[in-house]
Amino acid sequence: MPAEQYDYDLFTIGAGSGGVRASRVSAAHGAKVAIAEEHRVGGTCVIRGCVPKKMLVYGAQFAEDLEDCQRFGWDIGERSFDWIKLRDNVLDDVTRIEGSYTNTLESHGVEIFNERAEITGPHEITLASGKTVTAKHILIATGARPRMPECQGAEHAISSNEAFHLDELPKKIIIAGGGYIANEFAGIFNEFGCDVHIVNRGDRLLRSYDEAVRDRLLQISTTKGIKFRFNTTFEYIKPCDEGGYFVKLSDCDEEKADLVMFAVGRIPNTEGLGLENAGVELGEGGEVKVDRFSKTNVDHIYAVGDVTDRVQLTPVAIREGQAFAETVFGKGEPVAVDHSCIPSAVFSHPPIAAVGMTEGEAKNTLGSVKVYLSDFRPMKNVLAGRNERSLMKMVCDGDSGKIVGIHMIAPEAPEMMQAAAIAVKAGLTKADFDATVAIHPTMAEELVLMR
Repeated sequence: MPAEQYDYDLFTIGAGSGGVRASRVSAAHGAKVAIAEEHRVGGTCVIRGCVPKKMLVYGAQFAEDLEDCQRFGWDIGERSFDWIKLRDNVLDDVTRIEGSYTNTLESHGVEIFNERAEITGPHEITLASGKTVTAKHILIATGARPRMPECQGAEHAISSNEAFHLDELPKKIIIAGGGYIANEFAGIFNEFGCDVHIVNRGDRLLRSYDEAVRDRLLQISTTKGIKFRFNTTFEYIKPCDEGGYFVKLSDCDEEKADLVMFAVGRIPNTEGLGLENAGVELGEGGEVKVDRFSKTNVDHIYAVGDVTDRVQLTPVAIREGQAFAETVFGKGEPVAVDHSCIPSAVFSHPPIAAVGMTEGEAKNTLGSVKVYLSDFRPMKNVLAGRNERSLMKMVCDGDSGKIVGIHMIAPEAPEMMQAAAIAVKAGLTKADFDATVAIHPTMAEELVLMR
């Protein structure tokens, strides 16, 4: 079919971060674009992920700030916390951001279909309403959803999706998982006064992060009152007549909890999209398999973001969406996203941030490495009487001095890491950091003072 006979140059399925960026930039290049979203514009990050979660993290941090402020001369009187007020304010702001995303698409001339879409022909998409359209290019950007493990009564547990909509805080919550979502919500609920238990089928938290940082988070979280159980699994979850649930874990007796939350990974949303009928190749986990330019094995069908399960991070999805638009509709050379040396953060209490190789990865890859550490008590914690220590770690190539990894757990670690990640990505050395004058007094100065 000639290009002018298609209804659209691009039809995007999924209006999350990657799909919105790809659609907006493609339209800016002159393409006629439509996008379909069955839930809400903005996707996981805006609606039920990193944006509302970070707002809850801010809200939770006030629990410690209000306690610490007394040592700084503040007398704030009686304190109280209103979960419903925070919840509703967060959800209101999510609605505001959703409107901003929608306005961005509309201002670029992107047609929005607020319904499910399925590929029903080589270049054909059928909407839930029955309407059928054609497109020269199709982009899959449907993201991923929480994985819910199979155990008796699993339907009684919530995922991170429902955590933002609770009508009340649980007195006791059991969270399954050892990744960033489990640890972030454990910190949030703990600061709000809940009795938090993390249950992990493995023997460690945050497997992809450096061991020293992981161990420090475990130590601090335990001190804050979060309970951890490793090498155990759920046998059943049963409702109690008086409310809450009876929970049986493989290594202990039955216990009672007000809420159970699963945070054990995410599954790509590829079911019911017609991908198999279109001949699109999927991986073992249901992810869409793509090349470095986000193209599937079908020449006109592409995929970006969590649905490809390359790196499940919002900024990565946005980069992939941008690169897709530049490659397919831009006038320059094809653009591929570099998935190496991607910085990341865990918004725990305190937060973790990292970029590059861990010490273990560096030793396995490079052989000769040099490691520099700074283990200190932040100035604010000292005056507040809080014994919580921060840790920064720099991993360098033993021969060249090139920095191959930076890892930290400290207040505002993600804010510091963004700039540090640029230096690591640029291939700077320990000597380059040493030659930089420190900003004193800051936590960030430890990056240029490590010996």
